[in-house]
Amino acid sequence: MENLLCDELIQEIFTRVPSTSSSSVSLVSKRWLNLYRTSITSLSICINQNNNPSSISSFLSNYPHLSSITVVSESNPSPKISSCCDHVLMSVASNCSNLHLLRFLAGPISPSSLISVSNSCKHLTSIHVSSSRPLNFHWLKNFPFLKDLSFTNSSPKYDDYLTLNSHPDYDSDSEEETQVSGKSGLCLETLCLSGIGAEDHGMNWLWKNCKNLRNLRLKNCESIGYGDSFTSFFKCLKNLEQIEVRTSRTIVDVVLFQLSEHCNSLDSLLLYDGGSREGLHRFITSTKSSIKRLDFRLPLDLDNYHISAIGECFNGLVSLRLQSCCLITGEGLKNLGADSMKLEELALINCDVVEREPGLLTTLGQNLKGLRKLDLSFNEMLVDKELVSMLASCKNLVDIKLRGCRGITNSAMVIMCKNCKGLENVDIRQCSRVGVEGVDVILMELPKLRSVLVEDIKVSYDAKKWVSKKFIQVIDI
Repeated sequence: MENLLCDELIQEIFTRVPSTSSSSVSLVSKRWLNLYRTSITSLSICINQNNNPSSISSFLSNYPHLSSITVVSESNPSPKISSCCDHVLMSVASNCSNLHLLRFLAGPISPSSLISVSNSCKHLTSIHVSSSRPLNFHWLKNFPFLKDLSFTNSSPKYDDYLTLNSHPDYDSDSEEETQVSGKSGLCLETLCLSGIGAEDHGMNWLWKNCKNLRNLRLKNCESIGYGDSFTSFFKCLKNLEQIEVRTSRTIVDVVLFQLSEHCNSLDSLLLYDGGSREGLHRFITSTKSSIKRLDFRLPLDLDNYHISAIGECFNGLVSLRLQSCCLITGEGLKNLGADSMKLEELALINCDVVEREPGLLTTLGQNLKGLRKLDLSFNEMLVDKELVSMLASCKNLVDIKLRGCRGITNSAMVIMCKNCKGLENVDIRQCSRVGVEGVDVILMELPKLRSVLVEDIKVSYDAKKWVSKKFIQVIDI
């Protein structure tokens, strides 16, 4: 009994050991090594072509309490399904029956192997996988607790499958096969799809059974399905709260239009690398949702026309993130600042208007005194005068990111620490004119500081001793 209690105590201690020190724990003794392994609940493994399933099974048997696992490949995964990946997946499933999160990024896997996984891992709530054409999502009905799915179509844009099967009818299933048992459909709340092509069939079943979606992410998608898939897709937007559309220009218009028609609950919208000027403006002015968070990286598709509409239509906006948006002007942002005094987060990342129009940041700071998060990363020509004039008004900041702002100096850091005593997180990576003195001020003068992203070479010996006492994270990435 005493040994058992001692082992449990040691295991509890292991869970609190910092990751930087965890590797040395296993060197003490074989008993400690075994105890350490049994205390681990999350693991990442890298496989190569020489690994066989039996060796992977033997390795994983040492970690009986895993609830999360990530599997990656040492080399670039093949775009086609291989029996090797299926066998590795089965080895993982047979040895990790308590999994809640499975991220299999070593290569595409077959739907049949995922059905087999459901027999072993009955409590999975999150799955990240890839597969190739023909797309099939029927395996999802075998995971009754699944809340989060990230799926990548690994097939090339044009392949032999599309050539030989120009009009396959994968959505003509019988009603019994098409519907998941019960009226509520799948339990999925978060869905991320990548690489869906214009000719990809098999999406109708997925959309038809996604009745509880809250978060949708689309990346590198040319379409949302084929034929009846469109109607089913529109219906599943009803209760959506967050949507992200990245590098999917061909579908942005239809997605935004249907959101404005069918969704009243949208809270957050992200559009990156491909938008529609008219479609975006129509959405802003016609949506019935009370949008609170906007995140745009639209170099050629966002202008003052949209910025003015945002200020007029979204009175409850709390977060606005703009990246590489080169068509907006200072006048547009000033008007938005005057209309959006509830804003708590502002990001102007690599936006040349910050450098092009002196006084812009001063005006924004005066209008947005409630800001708690500010991100001005990669505005290389931003100078001390502009930054500190804004920070003079933003005394409630808890998070600031200045990565890549090569024009700011130690002097700005001193003034920042005087004006913004509540700062908890600071990012000053790649700020070449901020040196050891500026970093020391940040580390020693901010009483609530929790983390700083900065090059390790800029942290003095005295500062390192100070942060170790104050449990401040210094991250060099």
